[in-house]
Amino acid sequence: MMAIPGFLARTCAMALGAGLFLPGLLSGARTLKPVVAGKRGVVAAGHPLVAEAGLRMLEKGGNAVDAGVAAVFAASVVEMTSFASGGECPILIKVKDGPVVAINGAGIAPELATVDYYEHLSPDDPRRLTMGTIGAARGGIIPAFGPLSAIVPSVEDSLLLALEKYGTLSAHEVLQPAIELAQGFPLNAVVAGALARAKPVAEKWPSTAKVYYPGGRIPKEDELFVQADLARTLESLAQVDRENASRGRVAAIEAVREYFYRGPIAQRISDFCEGAGCLLRAGDFAAYHAQVEQPLTTEYRGVQVFKCGFWTQGPVFLENLNLLEGFDLKAMGHNSADYIHTVVEAEKLGYADRDAYYGDPAFSQIPEALISKDYAKLRRPLINPVKASTEHIPGDPIHMQARASAEFAHARLSHRNGAHQDTTCVNVIDAAGNMFSATPSGGWIPAVIAGDTGIALTQRAQSYVLTPGHPNQLAPHKRPRITLTPSLALREGKPWLVFSTPGGDSQDQTLLQIFLNVVEFGMNPQEAVEAPRFNSEAMYSSFDDHSDQPLALDVESRIPAKVLDELRTRGHKLVLGGDWSNPTAPTMIEYDPATGVIKGGADIRGWRYALAW
Repeated sequence: MMAIPGFLARTCAMALGAGLFLPGLLSGARTLKPVVAGKRGVVAAGHPLVAEAGLRMLEKGGNAVDAGVAAVFAASVVEMTSFASGGECPILIKVKDGPVVAINGAGIAPELATVDYYEHLSPDDPRRLTMGTIGAARGGIIPAFGPLSAIVPSVEDSLLLALEKYGTLSAHEVLQPAIELAQGFPLNAVVAGALARAKPVAEKWPSTAKVYYPGGRIPKEDELFVQADLARTLESLAQVDRENASRGRVAAIEAVREYFYRGPIAQRISDFCEGAGCLLRAGDFAAYHAQVEQPLTTEYRGVQVFKCGFWTQGPVFLENLNLLEGFDLKAMGHNSADYIHTVVEAEKLGYADRDAYYGDPAFSQIPEALISKDYAKLRRPLINPVKASTEHIPGDPIHMQARASAEFAHARLSHRNGAHQDTTCVNVIDAAGNMFSATPSGGWIPAVIAGDTGIALTQRAQSYVLTPGHPNQLAPHKRPRITLTPSLALREGKPWLVFSTPGGDSQDQTLLQIFLNVVEFGMNPQEAVEAPRFNSEAMYSSFDDHSDQPLALDVESRIPAKVLDELRTRGHKLVLGGDWSNPTAPTMIEYDPATGVIKGGADIRGWRYALAW
């Protein structure tokens, strides 16, 4: 029998161990999963039951927004390691004949959450919890877990706003799959394992222990996991929608929102928080509303790319594209030493600006010149083609200078704070070319579950900094600068791509690579998400203590040894992982307006799943 080459043998072993069926792998297939394709729609998500929830809405006659909203609600039930119903959800939407819009789906800090409060919080406070080395308990820091890391849940308002303005179905219709899943769904190994590991922390909160560990035991893989309180809460929202249906679809959706943010749900969460040492109150819920905004955009090689505003890290993607437009990346060759070095060094410049300037635009004036072509021209010469930079170099977009002053850089980049688990992603394109991209996150295991509501509160307060004068400094009713970053692209003004990924600070590094895989190297979505990746650790973390590793570059072992040696000679300190070790797991959908064919790719690195119809 013919011997299987080493890489292929490892690939087969990994795939078989994961239970993947790999048709054609030994006969020349280019990807481990096939690209999926259809003409009525594609839904790509972090779990097969989540993708199925979205597909059900398309089958009911709904559009991409209906499908996306249903999928995110479903994800809040089953993707417990990544996202829950008390989290947040930024969204990008493009409906036929309409402009691209962004839904500002980030929550706000409680009124009681001040810098002074956290600065003087005792390291011995029992609400400071750790999980291994994550979220170490120390003074002058926002905890990574527990009641003091919660801000206002924003996902419900984000989804309801998207549904009201751009969807076609009712709230109770898009909620139905999530209700059914909350009544019981089979646990996969990822969630079962996370519940087991989190027990020492999670059982400190009785309301959480009741849900996570029914009867005091750790749930096992493949057993039906029931969240009865959450099912009742979701059903109550659906019932409000049905009761108000005679007033019209929009009025009924608004009634659901009022019930959650100004009615019984907000009050029950507030009552729980007051007793549990959480800072959220009913007034914080009443003060919150998701917003429809104009997204930020740039053009790269004739492609219009859209991102949410400076309350996310998304604009760094746009700045990096502007920087890279000045290089012939295609001529360098995919994942060559020149290519990887150039992309990483451009990312360092973009992320330095992110760390210095980004925050809630309602509280700080953030220069939009950060994403201008002229600013990129000034910054591009800072990329040394033969040497890896050890510096964090923010620019000065206000005075249009390549470097900001050393004093400014020190003041803006000296952060202190609180660790994150993960995130998920939902992308949809339908037959009409309607587009939906979301990056839901927060409320991951271990989360504080708000009493009998079943809602797992987000841990997003840790994304603020306490640094005086910083645009992302904590303040009451301010949104944190989050890493969540949906993506949408048009080609010649027509629908083309939606893509997003989990992965914290790594998100826009991965999204940049898979976008370039398609634009520069002609890959299909599945090839793009499976290709070998690299990940710089040079930027300041948005979590933990905001530490950095200026020269560290995580690389997958599928990148040739010769390339790795060349990167080392340029000063990169390589952290060699496995064949599929990159910490992100994107999905991407591509639409062809000429044929109507829709193709989807789902990364094998995570539990990503794409369904076509």
